[in-house]
Amino acid sequence: MPERLLIRNCRLYDAPEDSPLVDVLIEGGRIAEIGERLPPDRGTQLLDAGGWLLAPGFIDVHIQGAGGADVLDGTPEALAPIASTLPRFGTTSFLATTAEHYDKPNRHLHVAADLVGKDLGGAHLVGIHLEGPFINKEKRGGMSPSCIGPPSAKTLQEIFQLTGDGLKMMTIAPELEGALPIIAQLAEVGVVASFGHSAATYEQTARAIAAGIRHVTHLFNAMAPFHHREPGPLAAIVEHEHVTAQLIADGVHVHPAALRMAWRLLGPQRLIAITDGIQAIGLPEGRYVYNGREYESRDGTARYLDGTLIGTAIGLDTFVRRLRQFCGCSLRQAIDTATRNPALLLGLAHKGSLDVGCDADLVLLDHTGEVQVTLVAGTTRYRRDEWWPQIAPGPPKAGR
Repeated sequence: MPERLLIRNCRLYDAPEDSPLVDVLIEGGRIAEIGERLPPDRGTQLLDAGGWLLAPGFIDVHIQGAGGADVLDGTPEALAPIASTLPRFGTTSFLATTAEHYDKPNRHLHVAADLVGKDLGGAHLVGIHLEGPFINKEKRGGMSPSCIGPPSAKTLQEIFQLTGDGLKMMTIAPELEGALPIIAQLAEVGVVASFGHSAATYEQTARAIAAGIRHVTHLFNAMAPFHHREPGPLAAIVEHEHVTAQLIADGVHVHPAALRMAWRLLGPQRLIAITDGIQAIGLPEGRYVYNGREYESRDGTARYLDGTLIGTAIGLDTFVRRLRQFCGCSLRQAIDTATRNPALLLGLAHKGSLDVGCDADLVLLDHTGEVQVTLVAGTTRYRRDEWWPQIAPGPPKAGR
């Protein structure tokens, strides 16, 4: 990565529209200074943004794979193509989302945990999101039955041993016997306990929130629906303002009208855009295999051959644009759901904002929100078109 990089003539995504263009200086992979017409020191490399919007890099807290690879593949070679594919869609950090098997070894958990914080040649792997195994079989969706089991302190300890400090989030169904102590233990050690794949009632959800649930896995999907006499989990989630929720804003997993309802009920600060993406992200449409079963990727949606929805095949930048389209929110608000909000949820103090001192995980967008350039720790990991110039060197260093 360049020691010093100066991005010229960009517009900060959270600045007023009539604000002047600014320069952003990057040193050692972090934002060092922001101002108008910053003078480049000798040896500083230059990148002219040409008036594009500068935003923090996107953070995907729920993604199983990309670029033909899956976390379940269980090899370091599988994590690298996921990391290198994601910057194409503006994503600079991600949680390796996966499941635990009861019928075979779980080497993939150990491999992912070992690679947290390592340079994979693309987006940062910042932790693991374990979807299950303590979920309700009635609401398993595309989850394999072999990845589901009853809440157990012994199983949780085995998971901790496999993942170490890498486990950052666990999806759990709180109505299952023994789930509440598990939730409390997750909260105690700083792992985000996330409600999901659950048939919980309103009352069970409220008790789970009191026990430590503070997040929701793919709101509306794989959970009990709302009814005016049996309000289910949605009412409890809405009532507790500290609880945030993931949203698959593709218009398929969640109808646009339901997206608008969620936006109005929870507000832009409580929603987090996710892909729920699988290996087909970045690949042509066609048939592939996930968790031992064949599925079809078509129009950005992945389904098993029986029609069961299992995830998406489109990048996080598309979800940001569709949130804006479906909910009528500002581009800034939509971007926050993929940057500021997930960073706050995961406690990533140096990510998700454009403050001086933050990691230089950055994305340059055009006025429609299309990704033009993605930087990870100040290094260019994606450029959309060949017409983008190479990062040019600054003034030559003084002779020796």
